[in-house]
Amino acid sequence: MNELNPRLETDFLGSKHIPSHAYWGVHTARAVDNFPITGQTVSQMPELVRALAHVKKAAAAANARLGVIDASRAAAINDACEDLIAGQLHDQFIVDVIQGGAGTSTNMNANEVIANRALEHMGADPGSYDLIHPNDHVNASQSTNDVYPTALRLAAWNGIEQLLAAMANLRASFERKAEEFRAVLKIGRTQLQDAVPMTLGQEFATFAIMIGEDEARLREARELITEVNLGATAIGTGINAPAGYSEIVIPLLAEFSGVPVVRAANLVEATQDTGAFVQLSGVLKRVACKLSKVCNDLRLLSSGPQAGFGDILLPARQAGSSIMPGKVNPVIPEVVNQVAFEVIGNDLMITMASEAGQLQLNAFEPIMGWALFKSTKHLANACKTLQVNCVEGIEANHMILSKRVAESVTLVTALNPIVGYEKAARIAKSALATGNTIAATAEQLGIMSSAEMTALLVPENLTQPIRLVTLNR
Repeated sequence: MNELNPRLETDFLGSKHIPSHAYWGVHTARAVDNFPITGQTVSQMPELVRALAHVKKAAAAANARLGVIDASRAAAINDACEDLIAGQLHDQFIVDVIQGGAGTSTNMNANEVIANRALEHMGADPGSYDLIHPNDHVNASQSTNDVYPTALRLAAWNGIEQLLAAMANLRASFERKAEEFRAVLKIGRTQLQDAVPMTLGQEFATFAIMIGEDEARLREARELITEVNLGATAIGTGINAPAGYSEIVIPLLAEFSGVPVVRAANLVEATQDTGAFVQLSGVLKRVACKLSKVCNDLRLLSSGPQAGFGDILLPARQAGSSIMPGKVNPVIPEVVNQVAFEVIGNDLMITMASEAGQLQLNAFEPIMGWALFKSTKHLANACKTLQVNCVEGIEANHMILSKRVAESVTLVTALNPIVGYEKAARIAKSALATGNTIAATAEQLGIMSSAEMTALLVPENLTQPIRLVTLNR
């Protein structure tokens, strides 16, 4: 491209000078002027850029098959789309992620970049729109109102795929820790008070199961976004698209993108309905809530090192204080907590944006797309750092755990089936008053010998109380 002189582009509002090196054009330039909101551009949503390219590629192929555009134009558009899919020219997507117009600015940004890249492939100058026009050729048989929501669904699918992979890796790390800690006895807690014995392995297995359940829910929610309205054009009636276009373009999109998209049963309904985004966001909120709960537990269990719970030892990642020497904080669980707070806030934003839709279109899909992108991306990153920088390095604090179990009056709960509630309560009360162990106290009270008590109070009995009943029969 000629770097020396700007080119002049015109729309029905007038003319604007466009930098000679730019692949975008006048419509994108106006959007940049109109929406100086976040400083975050669509280029920072690479999944969306690639999704838009897949949509435009499928549209060009369908249009060529139906005779809407000729083969040479379709080939050039295809090549330009392939460049975007490969990661090129993403820096040319310069409109703000938050914009008015229901995504029209993003769609036109894509149309202009693809048109000028296609012209370059044909050996023509940028802005030679008589040869390949952003609207007449790249956007043929389309509207922002079917392109943008379809692209958002493709982008969300791929973002969820990355999140699912990160969650699976985190779950596997917890499963490995559960196996490592399977025989480490500790005291379980309810309402932050001592409850009954369990193993540290059981505690960590719970974390793995919680994540696994959310993986399943996320896959279910992902299925809802495979229904697309491509071919609906403006409001779902298909105006300006040739007969049969929708039936051709959607299978092509599925083939090109690898996402199993299907045609919505009713395109008018699908063009205005954003319920799938609300459902998906709700599941992301569920993932965030449960991850945050796990991190709350990790922070509590590792609190100390001397005046806290101290059940586990988190890997030290960085100095924890600028004033207190030697202090180490649970910074990895803390950052995951903060990501969870963000995702929960994003869910409210998506809920409000979906509710605010009017008549045949929801104008607020840009903020929904941006919120979904952040939620999935940040949750995936949070899972990765929690796995690599925290869970894989967690150690059991064996000395403290064994000491607490030996001294804990919670052990008497397991004795209820053996000696009865009243005798068990006497043992607990006396042990608390004297500071003696449960075994020594039971022997002093003449309820059970210390040897018998010690034989009963082993991990396999304490964590499966029904075994004690069996032993007493």
